[in-house]
Amino acid sequence: MRRWLALSSVLLVAGCATGPSLENQNAVTAAPGDSHHLTIGSAGFTESDLLAQMYALLLDRAGYKTSFLTVANRELYEPALESGQIDVVPEYAATFADWLNAKTNGADAAPVGSPDLDATMTALRRLAAPRGLSVLDAGRAVDQNAFAVSVAYARAHDLKTLSDLGASGLEVRLAAGDECVQRPYCEPGLRKTYGIDITGVDPKGVGTTQAKRAVQSGQDQLMLTTTTDATLDDFGLVLLADDKHLQNADYVVPVVNRSRAGSEGVTKALDKLNDVLTTADLASMNQQVDSWRRLARDVARAYLEEKGLLR
Repeated sequence: MRRWLALSSVLLVAGCATGPSLENQNAVTAAPGDSHHLTIGSAGFTESDLLAQMYALLLDRAGYKTSFLTVANRELYEPALESGQIDVVPEYAATFADWLNAKTNGADAAPVGSPDLDATMTALRRLAAPRGLSVLDAGRAVDQNAFAVSVAYARAHDLKTLSDLGASGLEVRLAAGDECVQRPYCEPGLRKTYGIDITGVDPKGVGTTQAKRAVQSGQDQLMLTTTTDATLDDFGLVLLADDKHLQNADYVVPVVNRSRAGSEGVTKALDKLNDVLTTADLASMNQQVDSWRRLARDVARAYLEEKGLLR
């Protein structure tokens, strides 16, 4: 049986403050725990809700009782994960590795996330273990930064990859967030890695409706979004492949509190998702929730039933 928990930020901070300090944790040597009632965390956006629902359904089927806690801020839910207020949360390998690295080594620490999944996972696990966290294996699904053009523009210039766009010599106006002009994966990376001639950045945000309409109309030619964007088709847009791997390895990974959810039973239950879940599957499920207004729990259950993981 599953239930949703509501908790204010004030209570969450208070609860997290009671957890063990990093210096006092013995997470690396402590035996993994196997609590039979697990709290699944969600970051409060559609994809995180879908992943949390799938985790809960798989754990329910494995004999666990699950509840939910939605906390839309990593600064709050990560300490809750350390303290055991949250037991399992869906994360993204490179982003979480860099976040833990900054928390451990300071905001100016060199990034440890990279396009190399193995190297990223090694760094992430090294940073997570002293905090009492275990990072389970990544599957095939990845939600990373991506760039889209209109279908008409892609056809007119025979574009399938970002390399194609660079080789075309076309001048490109890019719809993205303000930070794009400085981030290595955005304007600087597109210039250096792909040779794309970017004439300017239109500050319309990442994957926003305004950005999509600007590219659809031809006001801008390229936009920053994500690989699981659910509404590109609605605007006649298509992703260009990141064929030189500019973007970091933001594969979906479950992260668990080792002392409560580090058991083989939890790992086996959640690993089943790795055999089936793809980036395209996540995009499709996001679309069902965001565009078709279906409930995340219904979409998650239907997907797992279709894949034979629930009966």
